Amino acid sequence: MAQRNTRAVPSRRSLRGAARRVPFTLVVVGSMLLLGLLTRSLWQPLQDRPLFETVAYGLPALQSGRVWTPVTGAFFALVPAQYLPVAGGGLVLLGWSEWRLGTRRAVAAAVGAHLVGVLGASVVLLAFSPVDWDWAQRLASTLDVGFSAGALGAVAAASATLTPPWRGRLRLVLLLYGAIALLYIGLLWDVEHFLAITFGLAVGPVLLGRRPRVGPVRLTRHEWRVVAATIFVVSAAINAVLYFTPSDGPLGATTDDSDATTVLVNAAISLALAWGLGRGARRTWQVAGALTTVSVLAGLLVLGLEVAAPDRLDPNGRVVSSVPELAVTVLLSVVELTVLVAGRSAFQARSARHRRAVLAAGASDRDTAVRLLEQHGGTTTSWMGTWPDNHWHLLRDDSGQPHGYVAFQVHRGTAIALGDPVAADVPARARALEGFVDEQETHGHKVCFFSVSDEVAQWGRARGLRVVPVAEEAVIDLATLEFRGKAWQDVRTALNRAAKEGITYREGRLAEMPRGILTQVRAISELWVSDKGLPEMGFTLGGVDEALDPATVVGLAVDRDHTVHGVISWLPVHAPGGTVRGWTLDVMRRLPDGFRPVTEFLIASACLSFKQAGASVVSLSGAPLAHSGDGTSERAALERLLDQLGEALEPLYGFRALDSFKRKFQPRHEPLHLVFPDEAALPRIGLALTSAYLPGATLRDLARAGLGRTGGARSDGANRDGGRGGAR
Repeated sequence: MAQRNTRAVPSRRSLRGAARRVPFTLVVVGSMLLLGLLTRSLWQPLQDRPLFETVAYGLPALQSGRVWTPVTGAFFALVPAQYLPVAGGGLVLLGWSEWRLGTRRAVAAAVGAHLVGVLGASVVLLAFSPVDWDWAQRLASTLDVGFSAGALGAVAAASATLTPPWRGRLRLVLLLYGAIALLYIGLLWDVEHFLAITFGLAVGPVLLGRRPRVGPVRLTRHEWRVVAATIFVVSAAINAVLYFTPSDGPLGATTDDSDATTVLVNAAISLALAWGLGRGARRTWQVAGALTTVSVLAGLLVLGLEVAAPDRLDPNGRVVSSVPELAVTVLLSVVELTVLVAGRSAFQARSARHRRAVLAAGASDRDTAVRLLEQHGGTTTSWMGTWPDNHWHLLRDDSGQPHGYVAFQVHRGTAIALGDPVAADVPARARALEGFVDEQETHGHKVCFFSVSDEVAQWGRARGLRVVPVAEEAVIDLATLEFRGKAWQDVRTALNRAAKEGITYREGRLAEMPRGILTQVRAISELWVSDKGLPEMGFTLGGVDEALDPATVVGLAVDRDHTVHGVISWLPVHAPGGTVRGWTLDVMRRLPDGFRPVTEFLIASACLSFKQAGASVVSLSGAPLAHSGDGTSERAALERLLDQLGEALEPLYGFRALDSFKRKFQPRHEPLHLVFPDEAALPRIGLALTSAYLPGATLRDLARAGLGRTGGARSDGANRDGGRGGAR
């Protein structure tokens, strides 16, 4: 018995502590239940009693001078059955909001949202009172009670306290609920909810001392896929629900003469598209875009014909029409098409059916490239050339068997070869380069070679091509690595602090780690992308999707509570014969408020782990669009262009700050070059490189980032720990 009482004490204390954090929620819910008990509304429907008109709010109450009703109506429910969702929902929604925002901010958000919802709905209905609109006339004579608008508005405001991707996901759910309920159900409280949610989303950042962010949403590829899949699932659900429960919303009463087979087929197509889009399938994106475009055009045409057609009446004399279904279908299709276009760079993966077809016919070019890389070995950039966004020019022998390749991408009419060719020896690699140039020039493409070694630079000079440095790769030789001496003080401090604070290094394949770890890694990535002014970068810069590759090793900094403070990923560097002789740094991101020296800790821990496993070299890579230069060589026009682009992007991505940070690890530097035909190709090459690194950026994005301006934009160093390491 004594043991039971001992256990009960901490439980009671924790409950008291929780109650002290949500006093406003307890007062609101307690007042609802107390007034419900005193007025017998807990067991007698309020809407059937004279008290209802005294306490309920709405346009009739305000027109009759009952100005107190927005306050009194907040503490009641229409019928006893509603007390469970009203009081229970208020306890959960308000409680969570107050927990996240604090009592004062929660009160401001909830009370403000309630008043905006209630009074705003009355203003809207009053504005439409002169219009012969059945829906508006019906709601203008309706009264309502409850505090649900305030609770939803508080949740919308509290969403500002979340970090991506949960902030965006919660806001998407709230907006979808508010908009769909308004369009399809259209009761008075649906209008109140929509207005309250909109208010909460706008006021949330203000309550936290931030300016509301206006502009395009920055999402990673994964989140674009989630959003697109969600929209198509919602579309399928709406069509199904509308068939079984015809609505009488603001667009009018819907017809009930839809064909069940058509509804089910459309829903099945939407769900199938959602599945493919969630996986990032390129072919599914193409099919979805085509079908959605046709749906928008056909819907607009039929909608115009329906509006012009004579009215139809049901047996009760009400006007029924297909306009509601058509209007909402067109609206949903427009939303779907907008998401597909805005997130187009996220849908590049080959579908499972396509992969099976390729495997049935033989190994794909990518599979061949991976096999050749493992067979012949490559440079520190070679694994980036195996990423799915690339193409591969294969060098074949007389029998047609591939024995080398060049990885490349085509942007704005320019074929950009990524890194050195892969083949058995120097002559074979030279033949691969020659064949690649011949093939691309046949297609009318300009050709350049990006982030290549001295070997390719010498090959280019021998053929009269231009060569400029674009980066200096930071390389650590593990055989001689020892964290001794004053130069390594920062690294030793990071390792010692991690041990004291319970931060441990966890290494492995990200795809094999627990789901909770993967979720945290994605959240850190989403937070990094959302804080930048440009979309997620590509080309030589990987993300979480690339880190999920089984060949990639990921290092994590994890505390005692299993919170991930930082993530770092490493790409394999192959030696001939398939062995891995080293690793190249790619993704490097950190939790903003986490363990501060997490980047030093992760790199140092990884180097020690790789050295113990027998690796000989670690590449910290080079900063893209940032090279040191000795200041004495003649600077070509493209070199100046790359400097200008790097300076413009520096405040957003911190390339130069990251390059300076890597010097803590005392690396040696190896130059990486750009090889190109002549200065006449520079404008096209500059645009091609920009498109390669920012595949989802529009001209407006680039202008906002300041491209084309000169000047020494600087980073305060904050980006260095949250940026990318795999820059080339």
